[in-house]
Amino acid sequence: MPLRLLAVQDNFKVQESDAIRVSSQDLKHITRELFQKAGVPQEDAVIAAEVIVMADLRGVDSHGVSNMLQVYLERYSDGSQNPEPQWHIQRERTASANIDGDRGLGIILAPKAMEIAINKARENGVGVVTMANSGHLGMAAYHAMMALPHDMIGMCLTATSPSVLPTFGRIPRLGTNPIAIAAPAKFCRPWVFDMATSVVPVNKVRNVKRIGSMLPGGTIADAEGSPLMEPAFVPDDFNLLPLGTHRDGGSHKGYGLAVAVDILCSVLAGSDYGITADRSNYRHYFAAYNIDAFSDVEAFKQRMDHFIMDLKKTPPAQGHDKVLVAGDPEWQAFDDRSVNGIPLHYEVVAWLRQICFQYGVQTNI
Repeated sequence: MPLRLLAVQDNFKVQESDAIRVSSQDLKHITRELFQKAGVPQEDAVIAAEVIVMADLRGVDSHGVSNMLQVYLERYSDGSQNPEPQWHIQRERTASANIDGDRGLGIILAPKAMEIAINKARENGVGVVTMANSGHLGMAAYHAMMALPHDMIGMCLTATSPSVLPTFGRIPRLGTNPIAIAAPAKFCRPWVFDMATSVVPVNKVRNVKRIGSMLPGGTIADAEGSPLMEPAFVPDDFNLLPLGTHRDGGSHKGYGLAVAVDILCSVLAGSDYGITADRSNYRHYFAAYNIDAFSDVEAFKQRMDHFIMDLKKTPPAQGHDKVLVAGDPEWQAFDDRSVNGIPLHYEVVAWLRQICFQYGVQTNI
């Protein structure tokens, strides 16, 4: 197996030899200033910088500065994203709300929507908020994790523009439609699950193309919808596949999950779904579950500790060192990058220097 392919399978990370380490504080400063130069109010720019850099800190490079900052700035520049949205609740009940985002960027509006869900859960046990007419919300786990300090379970779903083939399909009909759930524990770190309903999100494919690596077989399909089952470099034209790759591998399950996300995020919110929605219209779903409304909080956390540790005590299969649980790789990345800086590909650093010069933002990276 080619060495480059092995590197890709290891979370699609940039090679250390191609990386420049940048501190999270420097990256937040640059990002915040760039958002403000794009017309975003200071308070919202702080939120945006926090969300996008947290993705980098947790090793979710596909949703960090490397891939998304340029996209966000371009959307402000071309007018598809509103830097000062007049978002509003258009329908509300005691435990639920539906928000019109007024084309505001999701990484800024999603934390505000999740706060509403948390406040409703505090009073009612459960809080659910939907949002349409918004933009990309970044790493979904960020918003789900907001519930953790409140002794709540958090959930975030988001329906994106079509890039994923339905099982047996030739044309993309669904977004990568991620699902994130976060649950607190007592002594163990929180269980944080964040997955796309496609085999991989498109930004990971872009990362692989940037670093010149090969994708494992079964990751994407060609332009005609046929899965590429052998390791290959990323072609110019490709389609994403639902989780499972093909019918025999269970792709109908990934396909079904993607549809379910679109129902909860889009149809429930009274919005167009992925096939019919404007490509700049992202739809979201946020939920908070107050543990105290269902069981004793301390007992829940202790039970979570036991559950997590029992999973980790599972004897590993041959060729593997240990069994992990959701969130383990991200916590490991967070520990490393908080101390040693965030590894950015040298091309990304060159772009950051260029865009900072273009926008008149001082930087020392």
